[in-house]
Amino acid sequence: MKLYIAEKPSLGRAIAAALPQPQKNRQGYIELANGDLVSWCIGHILEQADPEHYDAAFKKWQMAHLPIVPEQWQLKPKTQTRSQLTVLRKLVKQADEIIHAGDPDREGQLLVDEVIDYLNVPARKQQNVKRLLVSDLNRAAVAKSLNNLQSNRLFMPLSISALARSRADWLYGINLTRAYTLQGQKAGFNSVLSVGRVQTPVLGLVVRRQQEIDNFVAKNFYEVHAHLQTEQQAQFIAKWQPSEACQPYMDAESRVVNRALAENVVSRINNQSAYVSAVEEQAKSQAAPLPYSLSALQIDAAKLYAFNAKLVLDACQSLYEKHQLITYPRSDCRYLPSAHHGEGKGIIAMLAGMDESYAAFAHGANSQLKSKAWNDAKVTAHHAIIPTAKSAATVSLNSFEKKLYFLIVRQYLAQFYPAYQYDQCRVEIVIAGGKFFANAKTEKVQGWKALFQRANKKTDQPVSRASSAECANEQLSKQRLPKLVVGEPLLCLYGELITRLTQAPKPFTDASLLSAMTGIAKFVSDSKIKKLLRENDGLGTEATRAGIIDLLFKRDYLQRQGKNIHASAIGCALIEALPIAATLPDMTAHWEATLTKISEKKSRYQDLIGPLTATIEQMIEQAGQQSFAQLPKVPFKRKSKAKKYRPRKKAAAS
Repeated sequence: MKLYIAEKPSLGRAIAAALPQPQKNRQGYIELANGDLVSWCIGHILEQADPEHYDAAFKKWQMAHLPIVPEQWQLKPKTQTRSQLTVLRKLVKQADEIIHAGDPDREGQLLVDEVIDYLNVPARKQQNVKRLLVSDLNRAAVAKSLNNLQSNRLFMPLSISALARSRADWLYGINLTRAYTLQGQKAGFNSVLSVGRVQTPVLGLVVRRQQEIDNFVAKNFYEVHAHLQTEQQAQFIAKWQPSEACQPYMDAESRVVNRALAENVVSRINNQSAYVSAVEEQAKSQAAPLPYSLSALQIDAAKLYAFNAKLVLDACQSLYEKHQLITYPRSDCRYLPSAHHGEGKGIIAMLAGMDESYAAFAHGANSQLKSKAWNDAKVTAHHAIIPTAKSAATVSLNSFEKKLYFLIVRQYLAQFYPAYQYDQCRVEIVIAGGKFFANAKTEKVQGWKALFQRANKKTDQPVSRASSAECANEQLSKQRLPKLVVGEPLLCLYGELITRLTQAPKPFTDASLLSAMTGIAKFVSDSKIKKLLRENDGLGTEATRAGIIDLLFKRDYLQRQGKNIHASAIGCALIEALPIAATLPDMTAHWEATLTKISEKKSRYQDLIGPLTATIEQMIEQAGQQSFAQLPKVPFKRKSKAKKYRPRKKAAAS
């Protein structure tokens, strides 16, 4: 008898639907016509044991106990899913062969592996476990995956990598949360100060951005625009490019901060002859944006609909599991297997038949076109999020699901549209010895951009007047240039002084904070760490970023003011109190680099855990030297139980 163990019930039901009928629904599993069984976990049904499980003395938080480093790691059943573990215990004993059907990522690999190990499945049976990889819950896709089973042993490095991450998060979170909570209590803050190797650097990002805003002082800077005319009376604008001689009058961003210098340029070019010194014309094209990864979808949904990251993740899980309208949503990949291109014709036809706005997009799609998204070399454990062949007409979607499905469909259909094509022209003008530049773009083929045009909204509301600087720059950026040739004489009608103000950094929003987490390298100065972060795609994973942000709000470290995200007084004080190493993304960069090497069999489990244990010992020592004076005083409440710290599970934060 074969036993399929899925990660969750929805996946179990999808697998059963592609296997022999008729079937019988049992308590916690499905019995197939041929006697095989399909059962499931319910996410993680095991969790790392609490410190007091190793030693009863650890139930009381004391500095003398730290660091807590288990010699023999132990898991314990989660209370709410204990009954399902009991079902699996019985089934694995009966099974002749086990098929592992966890989600296609490192956490999904560990989730089922740890159950098989915990239930003491005999070594011989463990050696023969097969791996089923499912990223699309439609019956045809599942059936295809069932015909491509692999040995589960091939994925053991992925499981070891996830195990190392899980234990490392436990060590870091448990020990440092206890250490800093105890130090905070000495300063009168009688609540938990939660510390995690991802959540704390994310909080650090927000706190440092807030400090930059608070300390920002706006300053004027100046630009000069030359209003030019050709001999044929055509007019256009060019912008002054300061020379090297102007450097003493410019700031670090190469902006002119000396008004007298800019005024002098204006006076020198008024009613002066000019000529075209260079013309550069290029035919350019822009490919369609790639299909979505989860983070890319969360960022766009935050920008367009003000959806927070967790809402997007939850709605996507529903579109995947409940409605089976999209492929696996927790993907960090934006590419597709080449073999999937042939399925495009059927998906396009299905979408074209819908009574939805995207049907028009589908009618304009050419299934023969193949964008750069289809690239086997860039597909990782799972591919980009795309619509399945199932029609949305058969299900009822809520407003969140509808909007996200629209975005996913539009991004997919864009892969079957031609590139956006335009001519780029850059002109250099010399006026009174100074150089001025003008740029213009002329659209030739709209291509995929037709899908992303927003309808012009008519309104009777008065339009607020933009500043003169904004109007001038908009005029400069949107102008069309006359046909110009090198050496052509021109007349500068007049020079215009544009006064602008430096802008404070903007507070984080859901979109920009997610962008910062995925592009965290730009917040790091060390070139080696920058490289690690670029290679490992930033802070957190696709599956955990939403949970990390949500957790910081739940712990009152972050607050919302409209769309803006700010750090609370507690969040700011915590970052001030922690050693700088705990608040920067550098440590996570090294962790993720090592975890990737473990999954690729280039490093060992101990290569992460050994150095981390030494780091934790140092940070605990430093805790006693940190000042917690800025933390607000919170009176101790005897009747309330201390909030128990839990290291993150698959969809939570660390």
